[in-house]
Amino acid sequence: MMELITSPEAWAALLTLTALEIVLGIDNVIFLSVIVSRIPPAQAKRARQIGLLLALLFRILLLSLLVWLIGLTQPVIIVRDDLALSWRDIILVGGGLFLIAKATHEIHGEVEARDGDGEARPSASAFFLVIVQIIIIDLVFSLDSIITAIGMVQDLEIMIAAVVIACIIMYVSSGPVARFVAEHPTTKMLALAFLVLIGVALVADGFKFHIPRGYIYFAIAFSAAVEMFNVLAKRNRRKATK
Repeated sequence: MMELITSPEAWAALLTLTALEIVLGIDNVIFLSVIVSRIPPAQAKRARQIGLLLALLFRILLLSLLVWLIGLTQPVIIVRDDLALSWRDIILVGGGLFLIAKATHEIHGEVEARDGDGEARPSASAFFLVIVQIIIIDLVFSLDSIITAIGMVQDLEIMIAAVVIACIIMYVSSGPVARFVAEHPTTKMLALAFLVLIGVALVADGFKFHIPRGYIYFAIAFSAAVEMFNVLAKRNRRKATK
């Protein structure tokens, strides 16, 4: 352990892996921000806390099952000579389809709510359903995140430290992001579109067609910047009319 603390290579690996885990956690934060926006603020805060705690626990649990996890990358279904699917691929495809379906359903709900000139009222079971959906998507994102970490670093202590730091940063950022998404309907629609994009990328990964994440995150960053200017313009117009 002391060798890891005093090793420049270990610190470099920790910083690199932490940065990667934070980037991969963007998907988790976007999903959490959207999914909790339909429940009351007090429940939304508790759901975010539970969701991010589960994300941390799932990641640490998967790290402790490295041998089993590596086995998930072995082919189990041969589709054709040049395409064999592992359990990891199947989970990514299933998670991607879930994201696409969920985001599409939410977009439909947003449009219907506006056409009906009313707001969706959360039911008594909404909190439970939110937690179930968070668990499902946490598992998918955790699997993708940890398998990426295993490919970069071999020291379990470094991987656990990077995951813990990334989850703390995700928790700190999730509150402001969730509030912003809830207060700005156009931003929520944009976030839902991001989830569709992320879902497509997961499905593509599952079928061995890798879409470089840099392209996806650049599209998200560019769209978010445009939306930020849009929000600022609306705020300025509001002030000018007062």
